[in-house]
Amino acid sequence: MTLLKVLAVLATLTTNLLAQGTGSTFSPARPPAIPLAVRSPYLSTWLRAGPDGGNGGYLAGEWPIFWTGQVTGWTGMVMVDGLPYLWMGDPPNVPLVNQTAFSYTSTRSTFTMNINQAVGMTIEFLSPVLPNHMKRQSLPFSYMNVEVWSLDGAAHSVQLYSDVSAEWVSGNRGDIAQWDYSVIPGKAQSSDDSNLNDRRGIDVELEERDWPPHRVYGTKTSIQTTVGTTAIPTFTPYRWWPQAHPTWTADVRSKKTTTVTTPTSTASATPSASAGGGIAVHHVFKQTQQLFSESSDQAEWGDFYYSTANVANLTFQSGADATVRNQFTSTGKLTNGQDTNFLTTMLLWISFFYNDYIQAGNLCTTLDNKVQGDSVDAAGQNYYIITALSVRQAYGALQITGTTDNPLIFLKEISSDGNIQTVDVIFPTHPIFLYLSPQWLKLLLEPLFINQEAGNWPYAFSIHDLGNHYPNATGHNDGMDEMQPLEECGDMIIMTLAYAQRANDNAFLTAHYDLLRQWNEYLIEEALIPADQISTDDFAGSLANQTNLAIKGIIGIAAMAEIANRTGNVADGQNYTNIAQSYIKQWQTLAVAQATTNLPAHTTLNYNNATSYSLLYNLWADRALSLGLVPQAIYDMQSSFYPYVANTYGVPLDTRHTYTKSDWEIFCAAVAKPSTRDLFVQKVASYINQTPSSLPFGDWYDTITGAYIAFIARPVVGGEFAILALRSAPNQNAL
Repeated sequence: MTLLKVLAVLATLTTNLLAQGTGSTFSPARPPAIPLAVRSPYLSTWLRAGPDGGNGGYLAGEWPIFWTGQVTGWTGMVMVDGLPYLWMGDPPNVPLVNQTAFSYTSTRSTFTMNINQAVGMTIEFLSPVLPNHMKRQSLPFSYMNVEVWSLDGAAHSVQLYSDVSAEWVSGNRGDIAQWDYSVIPGKAQSSDDSNLNDRRGIDVELEERDWPPHRVYGTKTSIQTTVGTTAIPTFTPYRWWPQAHPTWTADVRSKKTTTVTTPTSTASATPSASAGGGIAVHHVFKQTQQLFSESSDQAEWGDFYYSTANVANLTFQSGADATVRNQFTSTGKLTNGQDTNFLTTMLLWISFFYNDYIQAGNLCTTLDNKVQGDSVDAAGQNYYIITALSVRQAYGALQITGTTDNPLIFLKEISSDGNIQTVDVIFPTHPIFLYLSPQWLKLLLEPLFINQEAGNWPYAFSIHDLGNHYPNATGHNDGMDEMQPLEECGDMIIMTLAYAQRANDNAFLTAHYDLLRQWNEYLIEEALIPADQISTDDFAGSLANQTNLAIKGIIGIAAMAEIANRTGNVADGQNYTNIAQSYIKQWQTLAVAQATTNLPAHTTLNYNNATSYSLLYNLWADRALSLGLVPQAIYDMQSSFYPYVANTYGVPLDTRHTYTKSDWEIFCAAVAKPSTRDLFVQKVASYINQTPSSLPFGDWYDTITGAYIAFIARPVVGGEFAILALRSAPNQNAL
């Protein structure tokens, strides 16, 4: 059998299950939406899977979507012995391949197909997560890899086709997109140079098509052909300043496409990756750029690139979607479009990314194995269902900026407010950084310190975010920000210490000590008896004397005591320790409801409200920082209580509603006894596998129905790593 490999990114789909033939298996679960190309706030493409708008997790039969739900068209077709079949997307009148299996890891989503028991296909979507390789991670590119082989041992003629649509260029479907085409000189590296002669009998023809994608990112679609292997690192967007190029224009709504094709190769003639020379690049961008603006959360500026190895006799075509696709399904070839030569720094990055496929894949395999092994060891297979789905989503809300010497990372509060650098979104996200990359937490906190230490925030408590809407980090000099004073002060102090402990970076504490002390003074005044205010769960409404909010503030004071000791401010350290210990004793008398005939003892939603309860998720920080402030009896009490109020898909956030948040549930699980921990984990895993939602992993959902409430694709799923983050907690007796 001759092996055909294709690498590409970006696709989601929904299709009629009955059209799929025999059913597909799903491992480790069937998530509500499958991540395909998820690398940044503007490269976030998913496959709808849940029954409420999805097709059950099958790659053929429905269009890909941006995380918000709007279509970002991407199509894959294959001709086998002269007959066309659809393996991705939803163009009309093309028979579907039969999907037999799906699996996901932390960085990959993989589909296995069967075409009439004659030809097999594997389509792998790889969105690298390489937190210890900053330069690699700064490129928001993604891969799709397609392998085709003979199932019946016979020779088959096979041509592959892939395309992307103008819907990537703008959230406004009436905008005008421009296209051009060029070749990056040099030799494209093979994606795989091993076992290439093991599969014989397939004539390989590769095709790719481009529609206008996101202007904020460049797309890279790469096709490599080496000893019977064709590798296509496809669609990788990257932010780049737009440049004017003499190109033809197309209405985004018309879904103009660009497609490339490689010629058929016989079993005896294996094409070389360098036969055509270099990497072919399709470039598309929004004609009228709107700098730093969004439409339906898609960026309205920048460029999109779709690239492939420039193999011998490569063909491409730009045009209306139906025209281009019909050209392929009727002839197996494309007509070739206008070739406009250009070469920018962006294309050099594309070349690097394309040729980095093997190394990046190996690094991702190491991370995949680490997450799987650690998750199963810590809390079983159900926990791995949760963590593996969370990795790409958490890192996909981030963008690395700055320079090599002074990098910064910015976060988009996806799906809720759209703010940039939201403190109480970084907080639930940060366990994944403590587990995989503590340095990332520092680089997320630094912009918040820079802004406030420059005097750009008029209040004594911490700011909530750095701008109303990503990517504009313009701050709130006028003080007109969402007010969560106790929440944000506690978050900032806790996260700053958590980073410093794991990185042994006391210099970071010293550099920001004055502002940290200022926030701590606010906690001393306000934490024990919280005023009527909102917490991070602002959707639940404002409330005075919140038990869980108070414990965050008190733990924040204890954390500040350690910060003081680490920075040589011993007198401050002793004072803050005394205050924290006094407050925790008083808090226990205010916060605990005694056991009744119906319920065991537990902490309340708010003070002296014995009929209420809430998830006491802020208890986690005491363990994460090894403070030893909260008595073990509180941990044991809560651990025994939660099973009494658990519903089918989880434990409610509090007594006001039946909804919950998955991140806070895992925070509670992390500090619970094993049986309660496993209960939380099982409930969240069941929600992921059974929710009717077909949108990306929603952290806010109903514990009875399993329906998501509002939030989707948010980075707070980094909080699902709260169990593993405790493995890096310092010794309780250490500074």
